[in-house]
This record gives sequence, structure tokens and C-alpha cells, in this order.
Amino acid sequence: MTYAKTPKALASLTPEQFRVTQENGTERPYTGAYDDHFAPGLYVDIVSGEPLFASSAKFHSGCGWPSFSKPIVTENVKEMRDTTLGMTRIEVRSAHGDSHLGHVFNDGPRDMGGLRYCINSASLRFIPRAEMAAEGYAAYLDQVEEG
Repeated sequence: MTYAKTPKALASLTPEQFRVTQENGTERPYTGAYDDHFAPGLYVDIVSGEPLFASSAKFHSGCGWPSFSKPIVTENVKEMRDTTLGMTRIEVRSAHGDSHLGHVFNDGPRDMGGLRYCINSASLRFIPRAEMAAEGYAAYLDQVEEG
């Protein structure tokens, strides 16, 4: 499968999805569709479709945004130094779509590796486990728990 940012994909984004992914925005905490979403499946970049996070790596952090302990494909997630807002953080972007996803912090659950990928729901599309094969993501089924 090929993953890329296309004019068609950008045109299909809502204003909030565009603001977050293309203008490095942040959705308000506790407002995103996936903050309290824990169904089995795969989270992909809303722009490119590249696989980013599995539901098996998702945890409730209480921060107001979906939190994951690790990417499903490390190469699909770029980490970059971010010094905006008067602080130093690590920004997380999709590798193929170049979408702003959120930030990664080292305060995640120790038993899951200690990282917390704090991700905007607006940058994600969720694919339920039952639909993963039909949408071309069968290779990741073994990394998603049964429903």
C-alpha cells in the first residue's frame, strides 16, 4: 500500500482536521472523538492512511487526548524537536503524510515502555478490527487485540 498526502485527501478534511494536521494545531482537551475510545482496531493518519497506532497500545492517561505507548510502525512516525510555546517538547508527525499528530512524553506507563504519545483525534481515522482486512490493513491484525 502507498501512503501519501494528496490534494484529494486534503480537500476531504474538516476545518478542524486541516488546522490540526496542516497548521500544527491542537484540539481542545477532552473534545476529540478518540479520547475515551477503546474499541479494538487501528488508528491511521487521516491524510495519508499510513498505520500509526494499534488499540493494544492505547491507554487512558487522563490528559484529554488519546494516548498510546508506541507506534505500530516506528518508521511511520517522525519525532522532531519543538520549541514553540516557550518550552521544549518532541513533536510527532506522520512520515508519509507529514501530518502534525501531537507530542510524545516520557511519563507513560512503565509496564508499557514509559512513553505517552499524546495524539490529536483530529489527525486520526479509526479502522475497527473487523474492517482492517477489507481496508488493506490485514498485516496488522496480529497487533490488535480481539474484540
